[in-house]
Parts: sequence; structure tokens; C-alpha cells
Amino acid sequence: MELHPYLHKVQFYETDGMSIVHHENYILWMEEARTDFMDQIGWSYHMAVDAGIDFAVTDVSCKYRSMTRFGETVAIHMAVESLSPAKMQLSYKMVNADTGELRAEGTSGHFFYDRAKARPVALKRALPDLWELLQSLHEEGRNSEV
Repeated sequence: MELHPYLHKVQFYETDGMSIVHHENYILWMEEARTDFMDQIGWSYHMAVDAGIDFAVTDVSCKYRSMTRFGETVAIHMAVESLSPAKMQLSYKMVNADTGELRAEGTSGHFFYDRAKARPVALKRALPDLWELLQSLHEEGRNSEV
């Protein structure tokens, strides 16, 4: 499946007094990219939530590589780094959309959560179609790195 990077145009309010993006915004962009990722694979967050499943965040990290400035467009590339029936790890690579210069790299960890039962759930059983899709994306990513 061909996925397109999420594009984000930097807004003035996301910057500091020197027109450089404040670090907290990269984490917000990662969330925007996750939502876009889910839309692209045909399983919007709304569909998962309507099915009673949520993707609870367990951890987030971001390494800042170069400054991003007001007016710049950032392309956020995502991949499924690891996947088990109970959890997944996503990776993010944020680059200047025009030059390809690396701006930041990040990860987010998630566990699958049954909203009605208020407990973790195996995605493989709860939403087998989504599980298969995420598993195929994880495999594609692993095969492309070889």
C-alpha cells in the first residue's frame, strides 16, 4: 500500500519570537500524522472508536535535528515499527517538504484498549481486518529496509 506523507504548513502561532517552531508542536504534528495515516489506510480513528477500540498512548519521543521555521511545509513520513496483538510502535520522520532536510524524528507507543470493558484488548481478535492491515504495513516496512 502506498502511503503519502502528511503535510503540515507551519503557522505563526507555532513559533517562538525568532519564528522557530516551539518543540511541543512536533508531538502535536505526530498526532495529526497518525490521524491522517489511519484515514489513508481506510480505518479512521472514528471507525475504531465506533467499534469500541482506542489506541492509548504509552510513550512519545522526539529528537530534534534542525530548526523548522514559520511558513515552511513539513512532510511527515510514518511507519509501523513494531506490532503485537496488544500494542504497536509507530515512527515518524519529519522533513522540509521542499528540500528534504531532516527536521525531527520521533516514535509513539500505543496499546489497544477496549472502551466498554475498560481494559487492554488483542487487536487481532477485536478488529481482525485492521490487525491484518497494520501487520501487512509492518511487513512492507521491514521488507523495504532490507
